[in-house]
Amino acid sequence: MSGTSLDGVDGVLADFSESKCKVAHYQSASLAPELRAELLALNTPGANELHRAALAANALARCYAQAVQALLQAAGTPASAVRAIGAHGQTVRHRPGAFDGTGYTLQLNNPALLAERTGIPVVADLRSRDVAAGGQGAPLVPAFHQYQFGQAGQDALVLNIGGIANLSVLRADGSVLGFDCGPGNALMDHWCQQHRGEPFDRDGAWAASGQAVPVLLQHLLGEPYLHQDPPKSTGRDLFNPQWLEQHLRQCPPAPAPDVQATLLELTASACAESAMRYKNNSKLLAVCGGGAFNGRLMARLQALLPGLHVLPTDALGLPAQQVEAAAFAWLARQCLLGLPGNLPSATGAQGARVLGAIYPA
Repeated sequence: MSGTSLDGVDGVLADFSESKCKVAHYQSASLAPELRAELLALNTPGANELHRAALAANALARCYAQAVQALLQAAGTPASAVRAIGAHGQTVRHRPGAFDGTGYTLQLNNPALLAERTGIPVVADLRSRDVAAGGQGAPLVPAFHQYQFGQAGQDALVLNIGGIANLSVLRADGSVLGFDCGPGNALMDHWCQQHRGEPFDRDGAWAASGQAVPVLLQHLLGEPYLHQDPPKSTGRDLFNPQWLEQHLRQCPPAPAPDVQATLLELTASACAESAMRYKNNSKLLAVCGGGAFNGRLMARLQALLPGLHVLPTDALGLPAQQVEAAAFAWLARQCLLGLPGNLPSATGAQGARVLGAIYPA
């Protein structure tokens, strides 16, 4: 899995032989700086896009193949023991329902090359069938959150904070609601990279050194997307540097640490508002993704949600950094079994659909 934050590749060796997913081994790998820069650039229109996108997809598939090989070597597991690789690819455009009534969501990937390099079947293209069925194609992780964390008779909330933040509402009666709350780490990472030359604000320390700017925060929180009812999904198509600059121009200048503090507060506020709206009788907000390692962000979530225990998903038996990769392993398994992978209550699709395309080894 390589998510919207573009902070690297997470790989898990997922064992589904018991009632819940067990991660037998976990491995992470960094993206080459030039590949990361190109993937970021391809989020916006530019020259020679088709050629550049095809080469970036090849490079990404080679990176995935190296991550798979490193994972199997570290786990002491032969490729022949693996049923399939779930390979999501890298989202560069997400416009479901736009333009012609169907729209599209585009993940760069070359699953044929990945199957060729690893000798393992690959399941990819996991979002387009949901979009074809009138859905947003996202978020897809709520179905896995229900499988992994749902408990009969109990309400619970699972918040994934990657580049974008999404919330899964697991209800006591077994029903599930899921949607993208708004920005996660993407804007904070961008601002930190631009002003400090660092890929992210470790533990939120830089944000903690500043003060949120009320007038800027209110401008940011006025974004119409944040006030839409679900189902809804978003990405860098909306929450991008241009969006931020537009709001900064409308407000008095502020020191860079204060802008970082405001961006952190934007993420915390959007997530907390969503959690409060749908929490029902939930006692726990379980957090996964890179945001779970931002101590300042976790503290702000807890302060904004005094009625909930805000904890990483580690407390529920699956480490925060492994959840999304495990989710796409589960989605690949659903495809192989011919079982639906989407939840219409989360994506807005016309019904449950088998997701993905299979590339044999």
